[in-house]
Amino acid sequence: MEDFYRDGGYAAANPSWHEADAPWKARQIRSILEDNDVSFETVCEVGCGTGEILVQLSEAFPRATFTGYDISPQALELARRRQRPRVSFHAKDVLTEPEGPFDLVLVADVIEHVEDYVGFTRGVRDLGALKVFHIPLDLSVQSVARMRPIMGLREGVGHIHYFTKDTALALLQDCGYHVLDWRYTASRLELPDQARSSRVVAPLRRAAFRWDPDLTVRVLGGYSLLVLAK
Repeated sequence: MEDFYRDGGYAAANPSWHEADAPWKARQIRSILEDNDVSFETVCEVGCGTGEILVQLSEAFPRATFTGYDISPQALELARRRQRPRVSFHAKDVLTEPEGPFDLVLVADVIEHVEDYVGFTRGVRDLGALKVFHIPLDLSVQSVARMRPIMGLREGVGHIHYFTKDTALALLQDCGYHVLDWRYTASRLELPDQARSSRVVAPLRRAAFRWDPDLTVRVLGGYSLLVLAK
């Protein structure tokens, strides 16, 4: 799968690299950091894509420096246009060529793309003290029943692993993390440019989530998991 990101396959299928999602993702990350009174001076993002998440966070946290890493030359070409005094981007696999340690490590929508997702998750542990993971919860009753959503994610954006809340948290714990906080994020309800089917079911998801969040996510899907861990 790494060739998909290095040889331009992913860029051809997703020329924007989902950059429009970055402000929303940055707000979710900022929220969990502020709610837990996390202080930091150095931030690393593994799999930074175009780098817009770090750009957004650099504006919210003006005393910190931000470093992004990605293996895709196409993503880094876009990211480097956004470099500024406290934000830099590098084309390298930071797990095989370690940097840091950093105060905070971000892994936003990456684990589901990596062939050896256990080894990857374990390797991230040594890059810094605190981590924020954002993991899409692609497995739900409706996604398994229909299968089209799962296969669409596999073929369109390279998701090769699929999680529920419980399997995602178990992965982090099995890899030696202590979970400090977690929350659902309403990715299919709040991100821009959603499919018509997602827009149609959005009112039902919102109403059901207010009644029973865990059951709603397991049955209807449409959410991701945001985790602060050490």
